[in-house]
Amino acid sequence: MGKFLLFKEIYVEAFKNWRNLILEKYFKVFSWFCFILLAIVIYAFAFRVSTGYAFD
Repeated sequence: MGKFLLFKEIYVEAFKNWRNLILEKYFKVFSWFCFILLAIVIYAFAFRVSTGYAFD
């Protein structure tokens, strides 16, 4: 059990700052990407509704 806790501590210390930096940037980019895709979907739906597309 002591070796497991030692490996855990080494892992946590090694990736403490890396995780925050990389994940923070990744989630910011991912959230903007999702927002842009959502805006495209809303625009496409509004365009279809405004041109009289039949949703059969």
